[in-house]
Amino acid sequence: MACNIKIKAGQVVLDAELNDSPTALAVEKILPIEASVNTWGDEIYFEIPVDMPLDNTAKEVVEIGDIGYWPKGKAFCVFFGPTPISGAGEIRPASAVNIIGKVVGDPVLLKSLRDGDVVRIEKKD
Repeated sequence: MACNIKIKAGQVVLDAELNDSPTALAVEKILPIEASVNTWGDEIYFEIPVDMPLDNTAKEVVEIGDIGYWPKGKAFCVFFGPTPISGAGEIRPASAVNIIGKVVGDPVLLKSLRDGDVVRIEKKD
Protein backbone atom coordinates (compact mmCIF):
# COMPACT_ATOMS: atom_id res chain seq x y z
CA MET A 1 0.00 0.00 0.00
CA ALA A 2 1.32 3.44 -0.93
CA CYS A 3 2.14 5.98 1.77
CA ASN A 4 0.98 9.60 1.58
CA ILE A 5 3.63 12.11 2.67
CA LYS A 6 4.15 15.86 2.96
CA ILE A 7 7.26 17.69 1.78
CA LYS A 8 7.75 20.92 3.75
CA ALA A 9 10.46 23.51 3.10
CA GLY A 10 10.07 27.16 3.96
CA GLN A 11 6.76 28.33 2.48
CA VAL A 12 6.52 25.25 0.24
CA VAL A 13 4.25 22.39 1.34
CA LEU A 14 3.66 19.62 -1.18
CA ASP A 15 1.67 16.41 -0.97
CA ALA A 16 3.31 13.34 -2.43
CA GLU A 17 2.87 9.59 -2.46
CA LEU A 18 5.47 6.90 -1.94
CA ASN A 19 4.95 3.69 -3.91
CA ASP A 20 5.22 0.22 -2.40
CA SER A 21 8.66 -0.70 -3.75
CA PRO A 22 11.20 -2.11 -1.26
CA THR A 23 13.19 1.16 -1.40
CA ALA A 24 10.10 3.29 -0.76
CA LEU A 25 9.17 1.06 2.20
CA ALA A 26 12.70 1.49 3.61
CA VAL A 27 12.30 5.27 3.31
CA GLU A 28 8.85 5.17 4.91
CA LYS A 29 10.33 3.40 7.96
CA ILE A 30 12.69 6.33 8.72
CA LEU A 31 10.07 9.10 8.47
CA PRO A 32 10.00 11.85 9.53
CA ILE A 33 13.24 13.10 7.96
CA GLU A 34 14.67 16.59 8.34
CA ALA A 35 17.69 17.62 6.29
CA SER A 36 19.48 20.46 4.50
CA VAL A 37 18.67 20.62 0.82
CA ASN A 38 21.20 20.42 -1.99
CA THR A 39 20.15 21.67 -5.41
CA TRP A 40 21.35 20.43 -8.79
CA GLY A 41 19.56 22.21 -11.59
CA ASP A 42 15.85 21.62 -11.03
CA GLU A 43 16.38 18.83 -8.52
CA ILE A 44 16.60 18.88 -4.74
CA TYR A 45 18.33 16.06 -2.91
CA PHE A 46 19.66 15.20 0.52
CA GLU A 47 21.32 12.22 2.15
CA ILE A 48 19.14 9.84 4.17
CA PRO A 49 20.02 6.84 6.37
CA VAL A 50 18.85 4.24 3.83
CA ASP A 51 21.17 1.89 1.93
CA MET A 52 19.45 0.18 -1.00
CA PRO A 53 20.74 -1.01 -4.40
CA LEU A 54 19.22 -0.11 -7.76
CA ASP A 55 15.99 -2.06 -8.26
CA ASN A 56 13.44 -2.75 -10.99
CA THR A 57 12.07 0.83 -10.71
CA ALA A 58 15.48 2.35 -11.62
CA LYS A 59 15.52 4.97 -14.37
CA GLU A 60 18.21 7.05 -16.10
CA VAL A 61 15.61 9.63 -17.25
CA VAL A 62 12.77 10.66 -14.94
CA GLU A 63 9.58 12.71 -15.15
CA ILE A 64 8.66 16.00 -13.51
CA GLY A 65 7.46 15.33 -9.97
CA ASP A 66 9.22 11.98 -9.64
CA ILE A 67 10.69 11.19 -6.24
CA GLY A 68 13.80 9.07 -6.46
CA TYR A 69 16.35 7.36 -4.27
CA TRP A 70 19.92 7.73 -5.55
CA PRO A 71 21.94 4.71 -4.34
CA LYS A 72 25.36 6.28 -5.13
CA GLY A 73 24.69 9.18 -2.75
CA LYS A 74 22.16 7.48 -0.46
CA ALA A 75 19.93 10.43 -1.29
CA PHE A 76 16.23 11.29 -1.44
CA CYS A 77 15.65 13.29 -4.66
CA VAL A 78 12.74 15.28 -6.05
CA PHE A 79 12.84 16.24 -9.73
CA PHE A 80 10.99 19.30 -11.04
CA GLY A 81 12.85 20.17 -14.24
CA PRO A 82 16.10 19.73 -16.12
CA THR A 83 19.41 19.01 -14.38
CA PRO A 84 22.80 20.21 -15.67
CA ILE A 85 23.22 17.00 -17.73
CA SER A 86 19.68 16.81 -19.15
CA GLY A 87 19.28 16.70 -22.90
CA ALA A 88 16.50 18.60 -24.68
CA GLY A 89 13.10 17.75 -23.23
CA GLU A 90 14.37 15.34 -20.59
CA ILE A 91 15.12 15.23 -16.87
CA ARG A 92 18.31 13.25 -16.24
CA PRO A 93 19.64 12.39 -12.76
CA ALA A 94 23.42 12.20 -12.19
CA SER A 95 23.02 8.42 -12.52
CA ALA A 96 20.14 5.97 -12.25
CA VAL A 97 17.66 6.42 -9.39
CA ASN A 98 15.02 4.12 -7.95
CA ILE A 99 11.59 5.71 -8.43
CA ILE A 100 9.99 5.69 -4.98
CA GLY A 101 7.08 8.08 -5.46
CA LYS A 102 5.50 11.10 -7.09
CA VAL A 103 4.65 14.65 -6.04
CA VAL A 104 0.87 15.17 -6.14
CA GLY A 105 1.01 18.99 -6.07
CA ASP A 106 3.07 21.35 -8.24
CA PRO A 107 6.73 20.28 -7.92
CA VAL A 108 7.88 23.50 -9.68
CA LEU A 109 7.27 25.29 -6.34
CA LEU A 110 10.56 23.69 -5.24
CA LYS A 111 12.44 26.12 -7.54
CA SER A 112 12.34 28.62 -4.65
CA LEU A 113 14.61 26.42 -2.48
CA ARG A 114 18.31 27.12 -2.10
CA ASP A 115 21.22 25.00 -0.89
CA GLY A 116 21.06 24.69 2.88
CA ASP A 117 17.30 25.27 3.21
CA VAL A 118 15.76 22.82 5.66
CA VAL A 119 13.28 20.29 4.30
CA ARG A 120 11.06 17.94 6.27
CA ILE A 121 9.46 14.79 4.88
CA GLU A 122 6.71 13.33 7.05
CA LYS A 123 3.77 10.97 6.82
CA LYS A 124 0.51 12.72 6.06
CA ASP A 125 -2.21 12.39 8.69
